[in-house]
Amino acid sequence: MASNNKLTLKLLIEKESQKVLFAEAGKVVVDFLFSLLAMPIGSVIKLITKESMTGCLGATYGSLEQLDDTYLLSTQTKSHLLNPTSSTEVSTNSLLLLATDAPSSFVKQNEYYTCPGKGSYLLSSPFDSSQVHNYVTDAYGTACPDCRTMMTKNLEFVAGSIVKKEEENWNKGFVKGVVTYTIIDDLSVMPMSTVSSITLLNKFCIKNLSNLQEKTVDLGLTEGLELLKASLQSKNVVTDVLLTKKKRRA
Repeated sequence: MASNNKLTLKLLIEKESQKVLFAEAGKVVVDFLFSLLAMPIGSVIKLITKESMTGCLGATYGSLEQLDDTYLLSTQTKSHLLNPTSSTEVSTNSLLLLATDAPSSFVKQNEYYTCPGKGSYLLSSPFDSSQVHNYVTDAYGTACPDCRTMMTKNLEFVAGSIVKKEEENWNKGFVKGVVTYTIIDDLSVMPMSTVSSITLLNKFCIKNLSNLQEKTVDLGLTEGLELLKASLQSKNVVTDVLLTKKKRRA
């Protein structure tokens, strides 16, 4: 995850043709791509067959068909994405990109207060348990039940387990974390490995590695919507959206 609530991809570009060979991405980006299949589009692909599509979302569909179940979270099944029955089955994961672009001002942080006076345990020195007022409120100015002082001293909340929170995030979505994924220009997805990367370079007839360029790009709401649109019209989506259009906007 990049700063400013955006997702990131690392592109491998063939400099002469200015074409993206493939991109390196993490779980959240792949979750976003697969979440597109949980939309009614998945039903459309199944009806018209992925082979007859002019765009490349069919490639994403096909890569999910081929993806080994070991890469999917235990809470997910391929059939849910490949054969959606109604829009009501679309999980909140289909809004992943929207959620990552939500302004922080919309996220309300709980604040807690205690007594600001001498009786507050924060200001008791040396520590005297008899002087501690064990009351906390989330409403600024509430009267302390003991001393009737307005509770205005802000308390800083410390999360009990950051690791647990991170584990909960990894268990959301569709695919497992830890693994790095390769996204081809046509939005095909596969687990990344040294062997698969070499195979792809051979497939693209890359002989001189000096002709390659790495570039990290952000994937935000604007780019996400453009990816969805381009996936129905093009087979070079990553190049068209994350390389060509970004250059035009720069």
